[in-house]
Amino acid sequence: MVLASKSPRRQELLKALGLEFEVVPSRFQEPPPGSAPPTKYVRFLAAAKAREVADRRPEKVILAADTIVVLDDQILGKPKDQEEAQRMLKGLSGRAHQVYTGYTILYKGLQICKVVTTEVVFKRLSPREIRAYLATGEPMDKAGAYAIQGLASYMVQEVRGSVTNVIGLPLTEVVEDLLSLGIIDFKEK
Repeated sequence: MVLASKSPRRQELLKALGLEFEVVPSRFQEPPPGSAPPTKYVRFLAAAKAREVADRRPEKVILAADTIVVLDDQILGKPKDQEEAQRMLKGLSGRAHQVYTGYTILYKGLQICKVVTTEVVFKRLSPREIRAYLATGEPMDKAGAYAIQGLASYMVQEVRGSVTNVIGLPLTEVVEDLLSLGIIDFKEK
């Protein structure tokens, strides 16, 4: 299997399951979302990334994914600078938002494309908390300017849905699909 992503979080999630895979990051250049609905946008990105890697590794099972954070129908990407990260965190403070992950599995001419949605509720953050979190540097390469599995874990008051989806790969759904296709199986001792 090939993971078409350089995301260390996706790699960690798959490794934790004991899966063997090769990492071949996609070279697909993501277009801005424009007015596309979030589900359509992440589904498109995941499929495009999978196809790009499949063109280079046609004999392999390809798994690609893309995760976005959405607040008030606005996609919050990775912040360009500290100021943008601060605006994102202020916006998320004390509110609910959605995290969408689109994933695609390509296998022997078959294509599975799905989108999983999780709602995340943040506690109210003080300006001091936001400044301290920004000072760690963690928000800078994360969609929505936070990492639920990192220092921001204490900021999350509630999760409605898959936690691994928020990290970057909805494992329940992905494993179900890999099992149904016969790509993986359980080993009994």
